[in-house]
Formats: sequence, C-alpha cells, structure tokens
Amino acid sequence: MGFVEPILVFFGSVWWIAPAVVGAGAVSYGALTTGRRRARRLELDAARHEETRAYKALVAAKAQVRSAHADLLAAKAQSRASGRQALIDAVLPSDPGTVDAHRRLQAAKQDERSASLALRASRTRIKASYAEYRASSSRDPLPLARLMAEHDAIATRFVAYETDPELAIAYPQMTDARHPATLAFLQALRDAGSHRPSSAQAKVSPPQFLDYRQAVRHLAVAFDEAERAAGAAPRQPVVLGGWTIPEWLGVVRPNTGRPTG
Repeated sequence: MGFVEPILVFFGSVWWIAPAVVGAGAVSYGALTTGRRRARRLELDAARHEETRAYKALVAAKAQVRSAHADLLAAKAQSRASGRQALIDAVLPSDPGTVDAHRRLQAAKQDERSASLALRASRTRIKASYAEYRASSSRDPLPLARLMAEHDAIATRFVAYETDPELAIAYPQMTDARHPATLAFLQALRDAGSHRPSSAQAKVSPPQFLDYRQAVRHLAVAFDEAERAAGAAPRQPVVLGGWTIPEWLGVVRPNTGRPTG
C-alpha cells in the first residue's frame, strides 16, 4: 500500500472538524432537553457497562486458569503413565509437554491478574464518573461532546503537519504512511472515525460510547507515538542537581545524542 492512499483516507475521515465547530450551538433548547439527563449520564452508564465487561473478562480469565491447571495435571499424569518420568527427570528438569502446560498456566494467571486490575480500575472510574455527574450543571458540555472535542483536537493537530509548511518540512514522517508509527496512527484514526457518532446530539448507547472512547484513547496514544518516532514530540528540559538547564545552552540530552536547542 502506498503512502498517499492512507492520507486520502484520513482527509475523508476528518470532514467533521469545521462543521462541528460551526454547528455545536445550533440546536434549539427544546431539542436538547429531550433526553438531556440521559445524555449527561452517558459517561456514568458507560462506566457501569465497562465494569460489566471487566467482570465478565475476569470470570473468563479465571476459567482459563482452571483449564490450564487441569491441562498441567493431565500432562504430568500422561508423562508418568508413559513410563518416561524417570528418564526425563534424569536428563531434563521436566517433560516438554509439562513445561508447555506450565507456561500456559503462567500466562493464564497473568491474564487473570490483568483482568482483576481492569475490574478494579473500572470500579474506580464508576466512582469518578458518578462524582462528576453529580457535580455537573446544565452549562457543562455533555460527555459525548467532550469526547468528540478530544477526537477533533487530535485530528486538528495532525492536520497541522499537512498544512503547515514548516511542520511538513521539519517532520515529513508524520504524513508518510510507510513509517510503522504513522501507519498505526492512520489506522487508529480510521477506527476512531468509524466509531464516531454523526453529531454530539446523536443518541448513543453506553456500549457505543465506551467503544468510541476506547478508540479515541487509542488514537491519542498512537498519535503521541507517531510524533515521538518522527522526532516531533516535545522534549523535556534537562535537570541536573535540581537546576533546570536552559535549552539555549545547547546541552546534549542524555541517551539521545542530540542538542536541546
């Protein structure tokens, strides 16, 4: 795939940026009040749905641990029944089949730990979303509008690398899909666009909001990585002995070999 096609796909997927800014306040009060409470509660409902997903994932992970443990016991029993155990113990620390089963068990346990942490994180997000919902007022942007604004901000930052001559010359990799990080960002951009609602006033279910939010979060990470790979990421000031060295001194940054200026 050439590098021009993904860029064209990108511009086809960010058509909403200008209309979204113009039309954000064009909806009448009567239209907004219909289902407005549900719309304001959308992030909280999505957090609850996320907890349900996380709980199901943990249950599945625990089942995988039990299955992997059973496979390990079966592998050990088969090794002993075949009469190879004495010879294997003399040559190898364990039967290859047993070793493989043990690795699968360890991987399943790691997945279980990750699922458990994800469930804890989802419950923390419920508390945060509930507090934010209680503290919000009718003047605050709705959750979907905020999320779409995050999406727009990332897309707008990327457009700058295409439309700003200085940025385009300084960081050509940011618009060249032959580079893996840039291609990954363009793919994430397409995915986020596929989950994006038609407008901030669209009726969106909690699962749809959750999928869109995850896509936008992934897009943000992919964009940061693309900038880092292109050398466009902002560089942190060098700090030695509690004193920040000004960039104009041109001190070489550790582990980069590049001047800060």
